[in-house]
Amino acid sequence: MLIRFTGIFVAAALTAGVANAKDVTLRWGHYLGDSSFLQAEKDFAAAVTERTEGRVKVEITYAGGLGAGNEVLTLAGRGAIDMASVVPGYYADQLLYWRAYQIPFVFESPRQAMEISAAAYQDLPYFEEELTKFGVKFLFHQPLGGYYLTGPDENCDSVANLKGKKIRSFGSDIPKAHEAVGAVPVSVGVGDVYEALQTGSLDYSFLNRGNILSNRLYEPGKYSCGPVMAITGHLIVINNDVWADISAGDQAIMLEEAKKAGKAYIDNIEAAEEKAGEEIVKAGGVIKPFPASELAKWKAAAPDLLQNWVDNMASRGMGDEAGKVAAYWRAIINAD
Repeated sequence: MLIRFTGIFVAAALTAGVANAKDVTLRWGHYLGDSSFLQAEKDFAAAVTERTEGRVKVEITYAGGLGAGNEVLTLAGRGAIDMASVVPGYYADQLLYWRAYQIPFVFESPRQAMEISAAAYQDLPYFEEELTKFGVKFLFHQPLGGYYLTGPDENCDSVANLKGKKIRSFGSDIPKAHEAVGAVPVSVGVGDVYEALQTGSLDYSFLNRGNILSNRLYEPGKYSCGPVMAITGHLIVINNDVWADISAGDQAIMLEEAKKAGKAYIDNIEAAEEKAGEEIVKAGGVIKPFPASELAKWKAAAPDLLQNWVDNMASRGMGDEAGKVAAYWRAIINAD
């Protein structure tokens, strides 16, 4: 009888919590323009709104309308916006652990990078703790397709030809990979790459096929060579105080839909990128493979960037923790 009574009491309390919850409209700041490659995020927003019967409405503002890519984490953390899509590489001096997912030449494929991200988040405390310091909670992670060099020069499939070329870069680790082959890394936001290729301030973009297509980079840069590297994409986060004000029942719905969105992203990444490649070619772009022999030369020229990250973390007093992350990742990579 006691067990039955307790179960009824808890169920009634959760029902009351939902009934008494305040309606909330979550303002989600996105640095990218609206496109089909964000469908998992759009489906998440629609599902949460529908399943909570409007108690939690999720509204996405695209193309930096609520803050630029290098601003939305801070804005979400202090409550100026409620949710954000955050590129870890844009916060290389703040998201010290999460930025490691955007280190070149660590992961063999986008799927592997995402599977390691999901496992490490569950097994290692550092990633959740880091976001908590910034006042936000992790919901799910976006994968990215392999990165391609995109520009007007067709000779993007040779390491030797990259010497002296201005290549779009970001974060603190990707520029090191570019410098290793004599290229000149240039920090350019995704929305500014088209013009940079047009004006010649960039010789090559450095983005995945989905972004090449959605930003029409095949127009100023006909040739795309790759893939060169696999990394993860942005994080979807929510302000901690806003999260605490949402009822337990609606939080459960959001977490369930976040898990679905993350899985949908992983399940669809290969097909979506292949389709994007086909559309680029239909639109007049040319996709060239980056030969395995040339990629081997590039990797040989680059330092061990994952170990560099561990060493940098050690200089900040977090070497033991970073070493555990690197060892965890390498164990999975070597087992695959």
